Amino acid sequence: MTLTDICFCPVTLSTPAALEDWNGVILGLLSHGRQTPVHLGRVLDAAPDFAMGHAARGMFCMMTGRAEMIPVARDAYGTARAMAEQTPITPRETGWITALGLWLEGKPTQAIATIEQVLTALPQDTLSAKLSHGIRFLLGDGAGMLASVERLLPAHTENHSCRGYLLGCHAFALEENGHYAAAEKAGRAGLELTADDAWGLHAVAHVYDMTAQPDAGLTLIEQNTAAWEGSNNFRYHVWWHKALLHMERGEIDYALGLYDAQIRAEKTDDYRDIANATSLLMRLELEGMDVGNRWQELADFSENRVEDGCLVFADLHYMLALSGADRGGARAQMTARFARDASKSGEMPARVATPGTEALAGLNAFSEGRYDTAFSNLAAARAVLTTIGGSHAQRDVFDRMTIDAGLRAGRYDATSAILKDRLKQRDGHMDRFAASRFEKLNTARGIAAQ
Repeated sequence: MTLTDICFCPVTLSTPAALEDWNGVILGLLSHGRQTPVHLGRVLDAAPDFAMGHAARGMFCMMTGRAEMIPVARDAYGTARAMAEQTPITPRETGWITALGLWLEGKPTQAIATIEQVLTALPQDTLSAKLSHGIRFLLGDGAGMLASVERLLPAHTENHSCRGYLLGCHAFALEENGHYAAAEKAGRAGLELTADDAWGLHAVAHVYDMTAQPDAGLTLIEQNTAAWEGSNNFRYHVWWHKALLHMERGEIDYALGLYDAQIRAEKTDDYRDIANATSLLMRLELEGMDVGNRWQELADFSENRVEDGCLVFADLHYMLALSGADRGGARAQMTARFARDASKSGEMPARVATPGTEALAGLNAFSEGRYDTAFSNLAAARAVLTTIGGSHAQRDVFDRMTIDAGLRAGRYDATSAILKDRLKQRDGHMDRFAASRFEKLNTARGIAAQ
């Protein structure tokens, strides 16, 4: 039997209860809700032959960026295919299964293309839109995110209950492409429709980070707690944004307080949580703060991830932890694994080869005080660093390290060029970091001239 879900899409479920839980899965994914896996478990308990439910389970596993979840995703893929052979399914469901198989084969770009084919037939499918958006985010495909969402907006009319969530995706895509005013407008419009859109709220927080408006960012977060307090571990990322905004106001002690009270309140090894923590600690250290032994627990988790190799973005943040805690053996092990992975073929190994190996070498050199080498490697990686995924704000920790390495190595002209390019990315908005580094640069040049 085929019913219609909250995205106005046909779905091969036969009972209202199963459909209600499936809609819970959709809304949970869109809002980064905590109950998403609960709803999916109920769907599969009620309808074990629901092929798309198994495909969704596999996709969610792949999104975690954890090596041990790949066999689970592969098992879900096998079950989805088996169920599809037993029961007639919709083209949308077929597309999800095919896309999962392609991603498992190491072809995420082809997986996205398959999901986009689904969206060509069903442009109102917010669930598939979010999946395409999410995989593109992992690949650093900002232009693709924007093109995809804008193609779907006309089908998300005022009577579409998920329109606000798509506006949140639109806001983030606009921000990552430098359209800050439009991103702020889209994100706020989305929040008016869906008050629990954590992604949309965080997109606007990104705008205020990139345009050096910390007061506006803090007001946004504090006045829209409903959007993120009840979310899954994504709420820690919002706390991370709050810490960055406090840093921009010069309140670095407060930022460290948020690290202890919120950002690492739960000691998880989710790579996104590790990224929040390591990048904040590094930013604080670059501002001269002693962060004590906080690197140690992050390094304990990161040592267990040295051989994962799922995402370069995750690996570089693991390396920050290993460097901060001076885990030389683990750093060497990851460097060797990068060399092995870079020699392989495929989309992700290509990202390890460039810019991964240069970025990793730069982080190693920085931690050892070899600043000229660190600058050379980090600056070389910078040109294509977007391909490791993440956002401008997340990757900015590597920009800051590059700039500080250049200053310490006396590479003033090249460092000035990077500072100016960073300022251009921010549409000319001078943040506290840039202002202080331009000042250091001018002072150093003056001393050198004397």
